[in-house]
Amino acid sequence: MPAQHDIASAENIARRRHGQNVLSQIDGHQGEAVVDSLADISPALGHHVAAFAFGDIYDRPGLDPRSRQLVTLGALTALGGCEPQLRVHIGAALNVGISRDEIVEALLHAAVYAGFPRALNATFTARDVFSDRDSAD
Repeated sequence: MPAQHDIASAENIARRRHGQNVLSQIDGHQGEAVVDSLADISPALGHHVAAFAFGDIYDRPGLDPRSRQLVTLGALTALGGCEPQLRVHIGAALNVGISRDEIVEALLHAAVYAGFPRALNATFTARDVFSDRDSAD
């Protein structure tokens, strides 16, 4: 099997560990839970979320974590139907210092490009995340 497909190769294990560290810094335990939830059905997908998305892309220079999360919120809002992922990334946005007001403003801004239904769904998801955080405090 070519090395790029062998998620158990030493190189890929190192990439995954690096990505898991980045993921933990941004998403805390929520991101880890997403990767772990794939272990029984698609460990390769979990590997690529950690190794590629977080290890290779999120850790690149050029954008700070706040900027990356704002881009992610806009993209997930525009895609629509991504509320579970949006929930994780709204939490991550809060973790990297984006305020609730900034999140709400970013989602409002997305309405111009993604449409009101998607911005509404994203905003309702943000409300749920904020409420969950308030309940946990």
